[in-house]
Amino acid sequence: MAASEATFTGPALRVTDIGTLAAVPPGPLTGAQMRSIPIIRDAVLLIENRRIAWFGPAAEAPAADAIPALSAAGGCLIPGLIDPHTHIPFAGERSGEFVRRIGGESYLSIMQSGGGIRVTTQAVRQASRDELVRLNLPRLRRMLSLGTTTVECKSGYGLAPEHELKQLRAIRGLDLLQPIDLVPTYLGAHALPVEFDGRADEFIDTIASEQLLSEIAREGLARFCDVFCDRGAFTVEQARRVLQRAAAAGLKPKLHADELAQIGATLLAGELAAVSADHLELIDEGGLAALKAAGAVAVVLPGTSFFLGIPHCDARRLIEADLPVALATDCNPGSSMIESLPLIMNIAACQLRMLPLEVLSACTANAAAALDLHKRRGAIARGFDADLVVLDTPSLEEWFYTPGRPRVQTVIKRGEIVYERSDDGAA
Repeated sequence: MAASEATFTGPALRVTDIGTLAAVPPGPLTGAQMRSIPIIRDAVLLIENRRIAWFGPAAEAPAADAIPALSAAGGCLIPGLIDPHTHIPFAGERSGEFVRRIGGESYLSIMQSGGGIRVTTQAVRQASRDELVRLNLPRLRRMLSLGTTTVECKSGYGLAPEHELKQLRAIRGLDLLQPIDLVPTYLGAHALPVEFDGRADEFIDTIASEQLLSEIAREGLARFCDVFCDRGAFTVEQARRVLQRAAAAGLKPKLHADELAQIGATLLAGELAAVSADHLELIDEGGLAALKAAGAVAVVLPGTSFFLGIPHCDARRLIEADLPVALATDCNPGSSMIESLPLIMNIAACQLRMLPLEVLSACTANAAAALDLHKRRGAIARGFDADLVVLDTPSLEEWFYTPGRPRVQTVIKRGEIVYERSDDGAA
């Protein structure tokens, strides 16, 4: 539709005075596509009925003087950020383990000595659903102020049917109380609880029973099922059993894969046509080929390597293999107590050598694909959800050049302004 032909009715908003509009196209994006994002200078974007209706150079914008306007004040406009891998909601904290790791202990040795996930499991089991909501609501509000508009949330700390259901219901409660869209994932096979020591197969039958999976699906408590398939967690065969049962109940597969050891988890992700495989620090050529053949998104979690002091995933290798690469915080109390997706983006640029446009693609279009939302979210495209972020910097380059500095000025969720930073930097 030509600019002169555009008409706008119903609830609408104009974003004007955009210095730079990063017009990320719908994902998934691979290879050179990730760094070939159209950049529009001196732009305008129009919103109608909560969706993007038009965008382009200000000189070509259709007449819309009657529509309320938001000035970007020369700043950069980007799609709302999407965090496709977190372990919210949780309770308790593990700062003592953080210090032990700084002192030289490994994440795996701490877990094997009774620490790790089991500590958080105890805290989550002791917390009520309402307590989980209360503890995690401020976390989501902070994430919103950093430009995040969609977050994947996993269970996986209850490790018993009633407590896993409690976590999933807490996610539903949190979704209703704040603007960020929460995408729930069932991660019952996250770790082996102490009461099942030496009986992993029996635990799998409990946590992946037809009755439990049917209840999760029937109540709409999760869209995905994930398994921690790695050394010290669950085997490929155990993961396959969980994910096949979950698929029969209508839950799409995801996998924690190739983080601590190479046991064939990414091959399984390819076999089961997983929506995403996440971590991938130790992915091999067979895993690369399997993910590419399956069309899976590679979700890279640089905050985990940063937090644990272990080698990063080779994101450049994944990009050069034409895999769609996404980035996420992996926000959790043990291996990545990081809520800030912009911090993850800076780590990806400085340590993984990803270019700013590649990083932006990874946190928008490809992150949406990792949650199977890429047909309506994660891009600046007509008809897509009007989830947008206004930065106070005129360019992406300056944003990445100033890590740690709050640059989010305004957050728009489905066409409504849901966060504005005041002049003094406070919400």
